[in-house]
Amino acid sequence: MSTPPGNPTSIPGQDALRPDCSNCFALCCTAFGFSRSADFAIDKPPASACPNLAADFSCTIHGSLRPRGFRGCTVFDCFGAGQAVSQGLFGGVSWREEPGSQPAMFAAFRAVKQLHEMLWHLAQAQDLTYSPELAGEVQDLRARLAAAAASGTRGVLGLDLDALHESTARLQWTVSEEVRAGYGADDGGRGTFAGRGAYAGNSPPLHAGADLAGARLRGRQLCGANLRSAVLIAADLRGADLTATDLLGADLRDARLDDADLAGALFLTQAQVTSALGSAGTRLPPALSRPSHWTE
Repeated sequence: MSTPPGNPTSIPGQDALRPDCSNCFALCCTAFGFSRSADFAIDKPPASACPNLAADFSCTIHGSLRPRGFRGCTVFDCFGAGQAVSQGLFGGVSWREEPGSQPAMFAAFRAVKQLHEMLWHLAQAQDLTYSPELAGEVQDLRARLAAAAASGTRGVLGLDLDALHESTARLQWTVSEEVRAGYGADDGGRGTFAGRGAYAGNSPPLHAGADLAGARLRGRQLCGANLRSAVLIAADLRGADLTATDLLGADLRDARLDDADLAGALFLTQAQVTSALGSAGTRLPPALSRPSHWTE
C-alpha cells in the first residue's frame, strides 16, 4: 500500500478508522494471544489461530461470544488496521494462501493498529483545540502517521513507534489541558480534581490513574476531570456528566453508564464503551455506537 510519488496520502478521519471484518484475514483472532480469564474462556498463544475461527475467516460462535466466555473479543477494536493490512499491505493474499507471510503480516497488523489508534485520537484532538497553531501541529502529525501506515510492509515494520507515541501523547495532553481548563481543571494531572461535584472528605480522589473500581459517582458533574488510565471497573456513573473528562486509557469494564453524558468526553474509544454497561439514555460521541448488549 505504498503511495505513488506526487500523490499525497489522505488523512483518515474517525469514520475511516472502523473495522471491516469482511475484508480482514481475522488478524485479531490470530496475531494476538490471550489468557483464560473473565474475558476469555481459553488460553491462546500469539501468532496462532483461534479454535473458533472458520475457514472463511469468520467466527463460528460470533453470535454467542459473551455467553460462551469470550467477552474480550466483543470489545476489541483494531481501528480499521485489519482491512488496511489484509487488503492494502498484503494485496488481498491471506496468510493461509501464503503461510510464509504470517510473521510479517501479524507484525504489520500490530504496528498499524497502533498507528490507526493514534490517528483516531488525533482526529478528535484537532477538532477540539481552539488554537490554529496547535491544530496545525496535530494535522502535520496526522499526515505523518497516515503516510507511515501507507509506507509498505518494510516501512511499517521499520517505524520508531515509541517516538510516534511520544509525539502523539504530547499533543493529546496539550489539547486535553486546553479543553479541560475551560471547566476549571488546573491541577496539571497531578492532584485531586476540584471541579464541580468533586469528591470531598474521605471519598476517593479523582485524578489520572485513580483506583475508582466500584466508586459511587452517580449524578456527579465531572466536567474537566482528568481520569486518564483510571480504574473505573464497575463504577456507578449513572447520570454523570463527563463532558471534557479525559478518559484516555481508562478501564470502564462493567461501569454503569446509564443516562450518563459522554458526548463530549475526551479520547474515548469504542472498546471502552463496549466494555461498559449503559442504556438508551446514555449520550455518546457521534463517532461511537451504542453496544448491542446495552439495555434499551
